[in-house]
Amino acid sequence: VLSGCGVYDGTEIHEASAVLVHLSRGGAEVQMYAPDVPQMHVIDHSKGQPAEAESRNVLVESARIARGKIASLAKLTTADHDAVIFPGGFGAAKNLSTFAVDGKDCKVNREVERILKDFHKAGKPIGLCCISPVLAAKVLSGAEVTVGHEEEEGGKWPYAGTAGAIKELGAKHCVKEVTISFPAHVDTKNKLVTTPAFMCETALHHIFDGIGAMVKNVLKLTGK
Repeated sequence: VLSGCGVYDGTEIHEASAVLVHLSRGGAEVQMYAPDVPQMHVIDHSKGQPAEAESRNVLVESARIARGKIASLAKLTTADHDAVIFPGGFGAAKNLSTFAVDGKDCKVNREVERILKDFHKAGKPIGLCCISPVLAAKVLSGAEVTVGHEEEEGGKWPYAGTAGAIKELGAKHCVKEVTISFPAHVDTKNKLVTTPAFMCETALHHIFDGIGAMVKNVLKLTGK
């Protein structure tokens, strides 16, 4: 499930690509989806600032990552899939929810909420990385997730405050690394698999490997 194209206002492209590579390596068949809604705003990624008087559609922008092969999120059904994965990027906190603005009081996109609840009810695994675990923390009671560490540690974990918000949402936060053994947290009861990814300032290959651990565990939980 994508949320646009670009870390500051959509899907983090490296994370989406890593998910797709690892799914391909795992032999999975993949269908990509995104909500057909306007973005919260548009960020000029060269400046890191909002582009005034510009608007974009989440589905249209996500199609850039999907190479055009994408469908409206409204068409995603649990019956057609064995698992669902949400890459990160601020689009998860801006377009799939209002977490970027409202924190623990955020609202989740109606279709995203439906999908999370449907997959959970069906006992099918859900993978989330980077900031996207906040979606499960908000929607699924008793969820266990990770966004990495709970302290900034001199800038290594610049978004560490997210862990506190996850706790305020009523979920359990589990501290995890990006670069060493077991970089993904598996909530076996709820079939949730999460990994910190770009929540940490580290080398790209470590993030790629951490996402690989998440994908591997999601595929394992499908039992196929």
